[in-house]
This record gives sequence, structure tokens and C-alpha cells, in this order.
Amino acid sequence: MGISGYEIVVVSSFSPILLLNQKIKSAAYSAPNRMRIYACLFGVGACLIPDPAVRLLSISVGNSFAFISLTAEISLVGSTKSVSAIKSYATTFMLGLTLSSISKFAYWTNNPVWPIMNDKTGGFPKTGLCMGLISAYFTVIPTGTIAAKPKESRDSLEKSKDGSKDSKSYILTSLGFGAYMFSLLAMLTDSSTMILWVWSGYPVNGPSPVPHGAITLAVMCIGTYCGFYNPSLFKAVSVFGALGSLILYSYSGWLGYFGAVLYTFWLSYISPVCFERIAVHYKNIAKVMFAATAFLTILVLMHVWVVAYAFVPGGPLLRERTDIVLGSSVLSICLLMYKSSPVDSKDVKATKYVAKFGNFVISFLLLSAIIAFNRFQYEVPKPYHPNSSLVTAGIWTIHFGLDNDMWASEYRMRDLIRDAELDVVGLLESDTERIIMGNRDLTQRIAEELNMYADFGPGPNKHTWGAALLSKFPILNSTHHLLPSPVGELAPAIHATLDMYGILVDVVVFHSGQEEDEEDRRLQSLELQRIMGSSDRPMILLSYLVTTPLEGNYNTYVSEESGMHDIDSSDDDRWCEYILYKNLKRTGYARISRGSITDTELQVGKFVVPHDRDYFDGYSNVKVPEVWINKDRRFPSIFSGEGIGEHRYHVFDEPRYFIY
Repeated sequence: MGISGYEIVVVSSFSPILLLNQKIKSAAYSAPNRMRIYACLFGVGACLIPDPAVRLLSISVGNSFAFISLTAEISLVGSTKSVSAIKSYATTFMLGLTLSSISKFAYWTNNPVWPIMNDKTGGFPKTGLCMGLISAYFTVIPTGTIAAKPKESRDSLEKSKDGSKDSKSYILTSLGFGAYMFSLLAMLTDSSTMILWVWSGYPVNGPSPVPHGAITLAVMCIGTYCGFYNPSLFKAVSVFGALGSLILYSYSGWLGYFGAVLYTFWLSYISPVCFERIAVHYKNIAKVMFAATAFLTILVLMHVWVVAYAFVPGGPLLRERTDIVLGSSVLSICLLMYKSSPVDSKDVKATKYVAKFGNFVISFLLLSAIIAFNRFQYEVPKPYHPNSSLVTAGIWTIHFGLDNDMWASEYRMRDLIRDAELDVVGLLESDTERIIMGNRDLTQRIAEELNMYADFGPGPNKHTWGAALLSKFPILNSTHHLLPSPVGELAPAIHATLDMYGILVDVVVFHSGQEEDEEDRRLQSLELQRIMGSSDRPMILLSYLVTTPLEGNYNTYVSEESGMHDIDSSDDDRWCEYILYKNLKRTGYARISRGSITDTELQVGKFVVPHDRDYFDGYSNVKVPEVWINKDRRFPSIFSGEGIGEHRYHVFDEPRYFIY
């Protein structure tokens, strides 16, 4: 979360400046396909490198070639002075982005050709590498040798033969194009990102990633097509786009998503204008694109700083200021639109491509609808041991779904949750809907493949590291909280009410602030005590408390005011993860080793839901042998001894069982 030194690879995005070197420029311009091939080899091909540091270096080299390729291609297309060529290039670019988002929609928000994906994590990197190399080899880039028609020569590209008029606005163009690239990366690389911005929990009063992600993809397709067919309305559309961003930021639910739809249409629609404006500067493209990527990088860092403020220099200046980041990007794009010249909507040469692009759009729409239909959960989730009224609950800090070797870990997480027979699990540090995390949603694959309900928790615009809840029981209601954090990182919490065998049971998932900020943690403990004490229903707390057992804030969480009890007060080995409960019959507690998935274990508790509160006879810390416990209520034996898949019972070397 803090500065580690690897952040230096961000300079790979500045590679367009290398085109000031004549040899590099000549190589890039004479064979633009070669740059694409190198980008694919080092980028997608990084999946073949097991060492994470070397893989990151390879990805950075691929990123450098990708930006060089993009810059050279924009320059070559711009040198044609052809409106048709620029519009076609911009539209193809957007259709490629849309297809990438569709692939993530199909593969549970992971792109199957990413370098974090391999054969064991559900990816197809080798297939992607082959397809990428073939596509790069056969891609045709228009060049300046293509003669422009007289009508096209009167386009804005020819308004200044020596480029002097346009050179005065290159900074504005760079800022606008950099902001545009940032907006695409932040918002449109995954169909669920903005949906989770407006997600507010249960009961659901807005869109869900599935199936409504297909709507976001449809709007991208339609906006791209309209932008190619008639881009002349870009100034009017920009007004609605800016308004949409404001609605998206200000509201949740369907109204917020309506703003997201307007914003998505705008970003997709204006692609020809954005590419036309930067293509004007084809003679000075290295300088212009360098400035654009510099501003892009600044926005990306700001986009991280709003949540990572406690770990980075100068972070408090951007603490929780998503409004500044979103507002800066929207304003920069709007200024670019305001300064742009009208676009010729009667582009005769481009007319012949309308039908072709229309066919792509229709195909993408159908593909998105089919994916949404196939991914929709039709089966009602069921707990593992309904005959025993048993609830198995777990807490796990998953550190953003990347294992210790930087491979996507959803597959292994899913398997451990399934093997541990968890009916309810809280996942912490789970918000990966950010550029640096790949704009992913870890809950989707796990919830769908294990047939569970999912609450993502506070969205990516709420400036936390994330807290999520997965449940085999219906989630009747959930409230998202941001607990007091005057100094350090925000502390997210989910307070949900579940229907467990006909009994209403509350589950709270909570991540406390970091160790350094004692006052934050004290205030958070008091607020969580209030939340837990506000309900007399049976309750389970799945949490990350950052406290020593029986000391300090522990006695605020476990107190008469909260009514909560520790699942095993004799376990003095804990520091972060804790399971607390009240008005339930606790039967067991276990700690399962993390393997190499993360650096935090999975803690699990077993409870019996009492159907008649008159028969609930209080709390006992008397431990009993496993043989005393009904087999249906025991922990899975596969984790005993050496365990399975690097996971085993540890600390106690076996589960603990309690009399009730």
C-alpha cells in the first residue's frame, strides 16, 4: 500500500518522448506493426515469467512499446489529413476497448490474457499471445502516402499548413487527451465499475454487475457507433456527459446509474474528436503525447492517493477527494471539446464503413446479452448443513486477490471457501475496482461459482480498501458504514441482516484502521460497539480489529454495551482477525493456514441458530473433544495433518469445539 520502489515502472508510460530520437522514430514509423508485436511479446508474454519482479519489468517494457505504437499510429494516421482515416482509427480503438470489457464481463472481471492469469487461474495467456501477435502482424495502418480528397483537405487538419496555429493549443490538447485516456482506464475498462459506484447494498435498489453490466457495454457500443456516424454533436453531448458525471458522483441507485449511462455514452461518442485533435499535432506528436501521458499518470496517481493517503507523501491533500480527480478529468475533456472545430458529419468516404462498424456493434450487443444470460444466478443458494441449523462463518483478509507470486487468486480462494464449507464469509481488503488493481470485482466469480449472495460493501468511490460479504443465506438488508477516521485510513463496515433458517441474524464485517493511528481505532471501536449494541438479534462479527486479546479496545468490542462475546478468549495469538458473536450457540473455532494466497489466515467459527430463544442457555468456554460433536457439525477433516492445497489447521493444530 505504501511506496515500495517498484512504482518507478510508471515511467514506462512516458515512452512517446523516445520518438524525438530519429532512429527510434524511423523504426516506429517504417514498421508500426513491429511496435505492436513487441508490446504483445513483452506485455501479454509476461505470463510465461514466474518471478513477479521480472514479470513486472517485462510488462513495463511492453507498456513502453504499446505507447510508442499508439503514438506512431496516431501520427501516421494524422499525416494522411483524412477525416475518414482518423474516425475509423478512433472507432476501431473504442471497439477494441469494448471487446476487452466484454471479455472481462465473460470472465468475471478478469481479462483472460492478462499477465496475472495463467493456466491454473482460469486464463488463456498463451492463446492471447498468439492471437495478439497474429493481429499485430496483419494490422494495416494508413500513412501519409494516401492522398486526401479535396473535400477532406479542407478539414481542420489542413487549417494550418505549418501547424503554427495548432501548436499554440498543444498543451490543452495534451491535457484533454490525457484526461480522456484516464477516464477510459478508470471507468470503461470494466462494465461493473460504475455499477459498484452506485451500489448501496440490500434490498437492491439499483443495477447489479450481472446482468446490468450488459447495459453499460451496450451504451459503449451505441455511443461509439453514433460518434462515428455523426460526431458533429460533440459539444451538446459533452454537456450531458458532464452532467452525467455529476449525477454519478452525487447519487446511488438507479439515478446514479442514469448518470453513469450519460457519462459512458459521452466518453464513447467523442473518441473521433479526441483522436482528431491530437492527430493535428502529428509533426510534434512525441512532445504532445509525452505531455498527455504525463497528465494521465498524474491523474492515475491522484486516483490512488484518494484512498492511499495514509501511506504516501502528501496523501492528505487528496484524502477522499474523488471529486477533484473526476472533476479534473471531465473539465479537461470539456475544454478540449470546447476548443475543437466542428466535425464534418457528411464524410462521404467514411460512409462505406458505417455498415461494417454497425455489424460489429450488433455482434457485441448480442454477445453481451448472451454472457449476461449465462452468468445470471438462477439457483437459490443453500447452506451446507441445513438439517443441523448450522452456520459456518469465516473472516479472511485477502489483499486484493493477488497471491504472493502476483497471480490472480480467485480460483484458490474459491476452493478454500468451498472446502471449508463456509456459509458466510467476510472478505477484507477486497476492493479491486481501481486502475492499479485492474478494475476487478473479486466477489463475482466466487459468489457465482459457489452459489452465494454477495454484497460488495462500500463502493470504490467511498475511499476504502474494501469489505465484502458472501452468504448462502438471503441478505434481507445491509447498511454500509464508514467509521470515524480523523487521521488514518477509512474503516469500512457492513451491517447485514440474514435469514438463517427462518431466524433473523445480523452479520457485521469490519476492517479497523492501521496500527499507527490509536485515536482512530478508539473512535472506531466505540462506533462499532454502538452498531453491535443497537440490535438484540443473534449476531456474528467478522472483523480485523488490530488489538491484543483482552487488552485495550478489545474490551470495547467485547463488552456489555455491545453484548458480544469472543469466539475463543483463550486464543492469545491473534492481532488482527477476530470472530465475535451473541445469542447464538457456538460449537467450534478453527484457524486455517493461508498457504501462498495471501499473508493472512482464514479464521472460521461454527454456530447453531437457536429457534427458541427461551432455550438459549448462555455462553460456555468449556472445550470438548471432537468425538462429542455430531459429525454434521464438525470441521472438514481434509485440513487435518498436512492438509490440502497448502491449507491446514494450525496454531492449535486442530479445531476447537465447545459445549453449549
